[in-house]
Amino acid sequence: MDFQTIYDFIRTSYWAQNIPDTTLIKALQNSVCFAALTAAGETVGFARVITDKATFGYLADVFVLEAFRGQGISRLLMDAVVAHPELQGLRRFMLATWDAHGLYKKYGFTPVEDASPLMQIWHPDIYKK
Repeated sequence: MDFQTIYDFIRTSYWAQNIPDTTLIKALQNSVCFAALTAAGETVGFARVITDKATFGYLADVFVLEAFRGQGISRLLMDAVVAHPELQGLRRFMLATWDAHGLYKKYGFTPVEDASPLMQIWHPDIYKK
């Protein structure tokens, strides 16, 4: 995986704008990461799962570079994610997204029916400081 490609995309994303590179490095080191590569080894897509590998997983930072969209790469990434041996048997597998709901529904993700048990500490502008 090419860290610079991943970082350049994620630091300009709506979900992690201005994330420091050291923060992203730490996040990747503590996640199960997936990359879509061209035959020449160029990173064109990415996804990661934050997980204890037993009970819980959180799908994050999924993207395909714009020039490579519409070629089924996101499906290939998701195929790899859901088939990964360390991600089998999880009691809960979550994600938060503003788009691509149709893609995720194909893999069994559904809207949270009752979000009232879910709580969070959220700092949406943490990387803007």
